Amino acid sequence: MEVIRGHRLVPAWNGAAVAIGNFDGVHVGHRALVRRTRELAEAHGARAVGLTFDPHPSAVVGSGGPLHLTSLDRRLELLAEAGLDAVVVEPFTRELAGRSPGAFVDDVVIFALGARAIVVGYDFSYGQGRAGTTAALRAHGARAGVEVDVVAAVEVEGVVASSTKVRGFLRSGDLASAERLLGRRWDVDGVVVHGAKRGRAIGVPTANITPDSDLPIAPGIYAVTLAVEGGMAMAAVASLGTNPTFVDRGGLVLEVHVLDWEGDLYDRRVRTTFVSRLRDELKFDSVDALIAQIRRDIEHARQALSR
Repeated sequence: MEVIRGHRLVPAWNGAAVAIGNFDGVHVGHRALVRRTRELAEAHGARAVGLTFDPHPSAVVGSGGPLHLTSLDRRLELLAEAGLDAVVVEPFTRELAGRSPGAFVDDVVIFALGARAIVVGYDFSYGQGRAGTTAALRAHGARAGVEVDVVAAVEVEGVVASSTKVRGFLRSGDLASAERLLGRRWDVDGVVVHGAKRGRAIGVPTANITPDSDLPIAPGIYAVTLAVEGGMAMAAVASLGTNPTFVDRGGLVLEVHVLDWEGDLYDRRVRTTFVSRLRDELKFDSVDALIAQIRRDIEHARQALSR
């Protein structure tokens, strides 16, 4: 999949069907947009193109924006898997936010991207003050001779798929509900860095991971898998927390212990996939009590990962 950094760098291709959205998490609703875009691209003999934004618009014109479900790189990887030919990553600036709805559609979507069809979600808004509506976009497309398709909300077991809903489920530790809306297990990429090496000292070595993106998930102990630089996923147990047994008011740290494996992961890129939540993070009265609980966590992780 081709990635283009901004509409001004788009090459002169032979038309496009353009899906517009933030696509954070690339959940089942987003993939419905991509499927419809793929259909319209084939009908128009055009490319299936996504238009997304970085940073999140709320970070520029709002209160700082939500915690991201995925890094930009992971978002692009998932959009490629969903079936797009190209994605235009538009830098979201105050200048872009200040454009009128009509100017945004004309200048960016129709002229620069060569849109023959535009696909958006049911709750899409655009332009200065988010004044543009799906009805206005349909009317604009009709005047310009561009097909506009508005994809209805996608529900899973009665719950509308949205990035906000996924974040809520992750914050509450409800991985199963988040997985249903994502259509996959939630994961985070990162780099293994040197930590305090407490795990090694107590016989349970851990990989201390600096994540590429936010961690919009409840602190606690999880059954996970760890894949090293695109390799096979290995069974593991993760601690996401502040190490309260050792540190008072510490920062949030992601540590992963790979089951039945030995090796050096320092400076390696890894993907941690969250499978099951085992328990809350706890503060223990002694290191021995902590070690005993870690042994129990490892066994519970084995059971969760074998299902």
